[in-house]
Amino acid sequence: SSPRLYRLLSRLIMKLQPDRMDTLAVTGYGPGWIAVNGQRHYHSVLMTSQGQLQPWRPSRFDDLQASDFEVLPTLGVELAVFGSGQRLRFVPPSWLTPLMAVRLGLETMDTPAACRTYNILAGEGRPVAALLLLPPHP
Repeated sequence: SSPRLYRLLSRLIMKLQPDRMDTLAVTGYGPGWIAVNGQRHYHSVLMTSQGQLQPWRPSRFDDLQASDFEVLPTLGVELAVFGSGQRLRFVPPSWLTPLMAVRLGLETMDTPAACRTYNILAGEGRPVAALLLLPPHP
């Protein structure tokens, strides 16, 4: 019967979904803050699915420098997600050349989308980093 099949499929689906991630996860965000594993941060952050979490220097897109991305090849990730703030903005292509040379991808999106994307990739066990711009709340 249909309800019986639904219950069976629900149990199967639930078994395939982890109760919690075994890595750093973005657990919330709002104007001027981001929560990582339940702890709020009020500055831009760099985090990896391998457990690294640290403040990230720039607080606004206009503060970015090419040197802000130089740490990426040392993190042991295959992909980085860059949250550019409240709206989608791209860094100069020349800043990506050193990343392409080591076959490290950089995906750019607004910060809320970057948080969600990082969580999905980290939840899949992918070696991923997130560079999340968190402009100060006015």
